[in-house]
Amino acid sequence: MNSVLITGANRSIGLETAKQLSAKGLFVYLGSRNLEKGEAVVKELNDQGFQHIKAIEIDVTNTDSITAAKNSIEQEQGKLDILINNAGILGTNPQTAANASIKDIQEVFDTNFFGVISVTQAFLELLKKSESPRISNITSGLGSLTLHSDPNWKYYHVKAAAYGPSKAALNAYTIVLAYELRDLPFKVNVIDPGYTATDFNGHNGPGSVESAASFIVKHTLTDENAPTGQFFSNDIEDEVGISPW
Repeated sequence: MNSVLITGANRSIGLETAKQLSAKGLFVYLGSRNLEKGEAVVKELNDQGFQHIKAIEIDVTNTDSITAAKNSIEQEQGKLDILINNAGILGTNPQTAANASIKDIQEVFDTNFFGVISVTQAFLELLKKSESPRISNITSGLGSLTLHSDPNWKYYHVKAAAYGPSKAALNAYTIVLAYELRDLPFKVNVIDPGYTATDFNGHNGPGSVESAASFIVKHTLTDENAPTGQFFSNDIEDEVGISPW
């Protein structure tokens, strides 16, 4: 049974992704900063008939927490097949380039960028033991510099000096990581689940968590011929769903 770790999975898109992957027969590690909250969610899922889901405490901004999670999964599974770096924060608003505090920007980058790097580097050893390792970094259309430069883009006026740049940096890191792992069976991509109604944005997005999670699953459970180092977006309305960087 293949295993997957999803960070920030105790609610919203991460939780729905955990449900869908569990339904497909994967062993799901439901990452949560608070273990009690994660275990409560798992109990609810078990009551709903979902199996092979385990809560695991992981704070992507805490090295000790990441190491403990890695050691636990290594002891139980010996490897990890899929890593979905889903944990992220929006940060305080407004986020103007002229006035946003360095502290607030750093806080967003600590989770959305440096946290992903810390988790990825910690789990690479276990992922390399998988026959078909996958790393899906959850991004946003707001991380596309090309779209942000296009006045005709529907979200052109949605600009945030911390969140958007943190996702642009994540995209850039993913390109480098995919390149470095290109000769191994890894598929490393950034996936934008689209503007989704969640707690994250006050339920303002037009998309559903079911559609968002389904898009993540689609571009994570891929075969050996699938692309790597790509930017997929649920807001790109065509069959391919590839976003400009």
